Parts: sequence; structure tokens; C-alpha cells
Amino acid sequence: MKEYMNEITSMEEFEKAYHEKGVQVFTFSADWCPDCQFIKGFMPDLVKAYPDYHFYYVDRDQCMEIAQDQMIMGIPSFVGVKDGVETGRFVSKLRKTKDEIDAFLKALDK
Repeated sequence: MKEYMNEITSMEEFEKAYHEKGVQVFTFSADWCPDCQFIKGFMPDLVKAYPDYHFYYVDRDQCMEIAQDQMIMGIPSFVGVKDGVETGRFVSKLRKTKDEIDAFLKALDK
């Protein structure tokens, strides 16, 4: 997913992106995670479906400080932010479907 999202590699990058104008979507993932690999097949379609959103990839293992700060335990997980204010999160250890992620994304800009 790093190929079509901006990758966050530090708390400083995360904080800067978090406070940008517009809708930011932070995807917490890891290369070894089977459920993360499952969403990889359809995430490019969802990213394209929301061209006004800014998508960020956060490797949970490489950025454990950010994951802990955001209380991300299960992956893949998503945190949505609009104009520096969290507007939603889809955080659980369960496998996520394309429809579930789409519904989450639709609700972020309300």
C-alpha cells in the first residue's frame, strides 16, 4: 500500500499530516499481516474513489510510538481526520471488507 499512499515514518511527519487541511486517512498496517494483505487488492480502488482525501500509510511495527499514541492494537486499522480533528476510526483486529472501509470513508467528510 506504500506504493499509492504517502508513507509516514516518524511522529513529526504524522503530526504534520494530522493537522493538514482537508480529510486525512491514516492506514495502520504491516507487511506480515494477512488481513493487511487481503485489503491490498482493493485499496487502490478506494483511494481513487476519494480523490479529495489524503491517504497515509503507517507501518505499525516501524512506527510503534504512533500506533501506541493512537491506541492502535489491531491491524489493519484506519483513523480519519478532517482539518486537524479526528472524525472517525475503524480500529479492530477483525478482517475488513471493501464495503466496510468504503462506508467508513464516506462518513469522514460529513
